[in-house]
Amino acid sequence: MKILLASQSPRRKELLESLGYPFEVVSINLEEVYPQDLPVQDIAGYLAELKANAYTALEDDEILLTADTIVVADDEILGKPKNRGEAENMLRRLSDRVHRVYTGICLRHKDRTITKTDVAEVFMSSFSDEEIDYYIDKFQPYDKAGAYGVQEWIGMAKINRIEGSFYTIMGLPTHLVYSVLKDMIPKK
Repeated sequence: MKILLASQSPRRKELLESLGYPFEVVSINLEEVYPQDLPVQDIAGYLAELKANAYTALEDDEILLTADTIVVADDEILGKPKNRGEAENMLRRLSDRVHRVYTGICLRHKDRTITKTDVAEVFMSSFSDEEIDYYIDKFQPYDKAGAYGVQEWIGMAKINRIEGSFYTIMGLPTHLVYSVLKDMIPKK
């Protein structure tokens, strides 16, 4: 069985590789929109499944893996910042607060689609303006939901506690991916 990863995220590629699965990266171009009345805890899974259903070239011997991560602070979704000002504002919103990170995965095979979502709570300490500037200048957070990467300086210096999976925050709940793939890939 061949695994296809529909993600350009270097973090997701690294994590799937670390799980020991050979895979090929494919692209899906899709506008990520969801119903406005969708509960926040369902959005990441909905978007992961939306991406999976947009891929039309799936062969019988392939499993497609898609994922989506959202950061939620006070019931507001913090997406990927479009510019420095948005990144600064997001980091200020997360400073000295607790927020949630939801990552949804969807694994699709010719006759089966499995979608799951994992959540982690992140307890951040406060950031000074200088620390925010340092992080933005050094780590370029524009491709990360919530304007930060848990595996970078912020994760090392400013996260006090995590309730849930570190890898869910990083963008791929590896424990869920492993569990579903183990079930989907036929035993030899």
